[in-house]
Amino acid sequence: MLMPKKTKHRKQMKNPQYGNDTRGTDIAFGKYAIKSLEASWITSRQIEAARRTMTRHIKRGGKIWIRIFPDKPITKKPNELGMGKGKGPLDHYVAVIKPGRIIFEMDGVAKEVAMEALKLACYKLPVKTKIIERETAGEKHEDK
Repeated sequence: MLMPKKTKHRKQMKNPQYGNDTRGTDIAFGKYAIKSLEASWITSRQIEAARRTMTRHIKRGGKIWIRIFPDKPITKKPNELGMGKGKGPLDHYVAVIKPGRIIFEMDGVAKEVAMEALKLACYKLPVKTKIIERETAGEKHEDK
């Protein structure tokens, strides 16, 4: 599972989840991608489950890029512990996702295979997503 090797602080605050993503919103590596339509946390387990689904569907052909990394530590207190008593121990790591963020990219397989693999991966994620395709130079639309 994905997790940082070293962090500056062991525990973090929650922080608000509003606004759209400004970075990581365009396809940079592959030809097909999964784009987030809402804000959420995606755990390292969910990322790994989606990655394995895609890899198995394309039969280890092509290339997959994971564009997110779970670097936010989430803590959890034990059951039946009263209020107070401090912040709980580290439980897992999550990636903070905002609308517009590219989550996975894929290339090197046929369009039908890639679309089906990305669709299966979308089922594993806790956010609404859409599958997008890179625009080639001839298809770009310019708004004036």
